[in-house]
Amino acid sequence: MPQRQKFATQVDVTLLTEIRRIAQEEGRQIQAVVEEAFEALIEQRRRGQPRPRIMAHYQGSHERFASLYERLAQ
Repeated sequence: MPQRQKFATQVDVTLLTEIRRIAQEEGRQIQAVVEEAFEALIEQRRRGQPRPRIMAHYQGSHERFASLYERLAQ
């Protein structure tokens, strides 16, 4: 069994509410859902995949400034 360590932090109320909802719907402890989220984040970063929020801004920029980017590329 992995060794556990307690820690205290603060989190956005909306995020915590969503974590609690997921835990409740899946019949799991909040700790398990948070740990799963940590693991997913670490794995995503190790693979070098951009965060969805960052990619959304990137895509929006391309949609908004496509003609400018095309002119700059010439």
